[in-house]
Amino acid sequence: MLFAGSAALAGPTVAQAAPKPVTGGCATGAKLVPSCGVLWGAAAGGFTGAPRDQEHKAWEKLSGRTATIFHTYHKGDEKFPTDAEIAMTRDPEHPRVLLLNWRVEYGSTWANVAAGKLDTRIDAFAARVKATLPAKFFLVLNHEPEDDVRPAAGSGMTAKDFAASYRHVIQRLRAKGVTNAVSVVAYMGNEKWMAQSWWKDLYPGDDVVDWVGLDSYVSAEKNYYHQGMFADLLDRKAPKGTGFYDWSVKNHPSKPIMVAEWGAYHRIGKVVDKAAQFNSVLPELAKRPAIKAIVYFDTAKDAFGDRDISINSTTSSLTAFRKLAANPLFTIKLT
Repeated sequence: MLFAGSAALAGPTVAQAAPKPVTGGCATGAKLVPSCGVLWGAAAGGFTGAPRDQEHKAWEKLSGRTATIFHTYHKGDEKFPTDAEIAMTRDPEHPRVLLLNWRVEYGSTWANVAAGKLDTRIDAFAARVKATLPAKFFLVLNHEPEDDVRPAAGSGMTAKDFAASYRHVIQRLRAKGVTNAVSVVAYMGNEKWMAQSWWKDLYPGDDVVDWVGLDSYVSAEKNYYHQGMFADLLDRKAPKGTGFYDWSVKNHPSKPIMVAEWGAYHRIGKVVDKAAQFNSVLPELAKRPAIKAIVYFDTAKDAFGDRDISINSTTSSLTAFRKLAANPLFTIKLT
């Protein structure tokens, strides 16, 4: 998570309403898109150094629901999926699907990836997946690319270099027989980046993207950066531009949307109740049918050490979050 910040309105609790699962239950399809409802997930224990699987299980107990999507992060030549990650997908009492987040270009550049100079790295991952993970899984490549773009020609890290890198990795994995990877392109969706002339060049193409992802946060602290509700993290836009959700629906209508990281925060030492933010989620999901998955990023201290994104920073925050988690909208069978 390359966290850029966010914010909240102190106000009355929003009534919780949401689309109801159809009779007979909801289940995932070929690209892990649920037939109804919204997949529920987490990236727990961020920046703690603790094992992700242990943090994920502890978070499930805290929140009161199995987090179906188990979000983990890798870079470069790391060997993954790890044994612990694979074990998490084989727990019959807690069905889960991996969301593997991989910075393929780590130590190099997107241009080098696109040119095939890191194919040995890609092929090693393909071989490991084929040998260890027969189940479908989500794969994010180089999440939040906006923060890493260097627009100067020849940098190897332009927006077009990212798109070419993404295309190359997905196409090579497919050529190597990896048929169970469901690809996700995950943006920051920050208004600063959406205003850049190169932002549109980041998209790799509908043929290599299965889901459009968004990593976005709001502050529960009044008058602080990105104060807002769940709707605000979905609707950031450049001046006179289109909000992220509407941009995705308009430009890529066939692609389900995953909120691949989301959260509500306050500054450490400035504790504020997050219940209003958590209570605002279900009404927004009811109005935004393209959203098919939401994944909470939980950490008591962010990358800069100054923001608390945990669900239990106050008792009432946790109560509201547990109420959200208990909603049947998130009851989906993995198939």
